[in-house]
Amino acid sequence: MLPSDRLRIPTHVRTLWLSDVHLGYPGARAEALLEFIRVMRCDTLYLVGDIIDFWSLKKRRHWPQAHNDVVRSILGKAKHDTRVVYVPGNHDDVVRDYVELKLGNVEIHERIIHETVDGRTLLVMHGDQFDAAVLHSRLAAAFGAAAYDGLMGFSRLLDRVRDAMGREHWSLAGAIKSRIGRAQAYIERFENAAVREARRHGVDGLVCGHIHRPALRAEGETIYMNCGDWVENCTALVEHRDGRLQLLRPGAAEAPVEHELARSEAA
Repeated sequence: MLPSDRLRIPTHVRTLWLSDVHLGYPGARAEALLEFIRVMRCDTLYLVGDIIDFWSLKKRRHWPQAHNDVVRSILGKAKHDTRVVYVPGNHDDVVRDYVELKLGNVEIHERIIHETVDGRTLLVMHGDQFDAAVLHSRLAAAFGAAAYDGLMGFSRLLDRVRDAMGREHWSLAGAIKSRIGRAQAYIERFENAAVREARRHGVDGLVCGHIHRPALRAEGETIYMNCGDWVENCTALVEHRDGRLQLLRPGAAEAPVEHELARSEAA
């Protein structure tokens, strides 16, 4: 279990959003996620896509015990009074064949609107739906995925070296993406597309994942929320019982709570 003085995060919340766990992928940080979800209590848990990485499993059968334990912990929550909603992504798109069904107490939806305790509406979707708006072609998307896999392979090697030296996890991929103009332009186009989608649906905000870039901020009157991931960043989004929204970084000892938006003034 993670020590509470290290966590410095709420463990009883109204809503918890997680995305891009990538179970089945060698770079998934399932042990860190398992420590986090075991101490978290929530009324509703949204799994915002790419929870299981079927793309990776097709290439290599990788499923250690920690990955199994994460699934068991989530199903345990579904069994004991937590509403669990699975919104599949592109890496687990096979689950989209079962949208609007309830399997093992887990609801499956392609997209869904969440209402906060103070009455704000948030559209929840994975975000791969925006790829057509931000990528020039499917070939470019495939090339980007291959390059990312190679980068993450090197990043895992670097992590093992840092672990042997007693240092904390550091995201090489995140550092590189933050410095490459093309990657930054892609992220900006993606986020703009997400905000437009929220406005098109007439909701107060949008929650997504997909690009492994955690975020929580207001764009004018529209809230943009991205869960991040459990490969590079180890982040999650929560709604407190008074309507406050927070981006948490439980995988980092130094700054586990990163951003917060206050509840609606109208509440």
